[in-house]
Amino acid sequence: MLFTVETLEAIVRGEVDLAFRRWTSPRVRVGTRLHTAVGLIEVTEVAQIGADSIGDRDALRAGFTGVAALLTMLGQAPGRSLYRVAVRYAGADPRIALREDADLTAPAFAGALVTLARMDAAADTPWTRETLTLIAQRPATLAARLAAEMGVETARFKARVRRLKALGLTESLEVGYRLSPRGEALLASVKRDVRSGK
Repeated sequence: MLFTVETLEAIVRGEVDLAFRRWTSPRVRVGTRLHTAVGLIEVTEVAQIGADSIGDRDALRAGFTGVAALLTMLGQAPGRSLYRVAVRYAGADPRIALREDADLTAPAFAGALVTLARMDAAADTPWTRETLTLIAQRPATLAARLAAEMGVETARFKARVRRLKALGLTESLEVGYRLSPRGEALLASVKRDVRSGK
């Protein structure tokens, strides 16, 4: 579920707390927390409605000047239902603080390696360290190019990077990615262990 930056900022200020979408089935549910550019946005209500149930107050709460403007944005989508989604700002993205934490204690380092090992074990071939190394070597590079270098589909590569981002190891840029301070510290520690034969 995507929002413009302007809408996200309005949600943070409390000026917007509704969204309307046309979906074949709900894409979110109550309790879903969306990671956005401004932090966490939580879904507090999801309801299928008819267009005639939307009033001007609802449109204003969704950031529109009125019902007509809202319905124009939604357009016509045969086969899709209209959903009313209530949202609220739920605080800063915890991944931001995590990725800035480059002070990896021994337990934190060991725990991160265990998590990466599990991710590798669940895949056809190990990929976590190779992906981190590639991003370190080629920051701000199109995901499609990085995916091609690894020999995987772009969508699959992006999904993998999102998992690394959830661990605070990578950051998304306008184009491509880079390692976070935490990711750099982890990769440096891994390389030191390899050189020392651990």
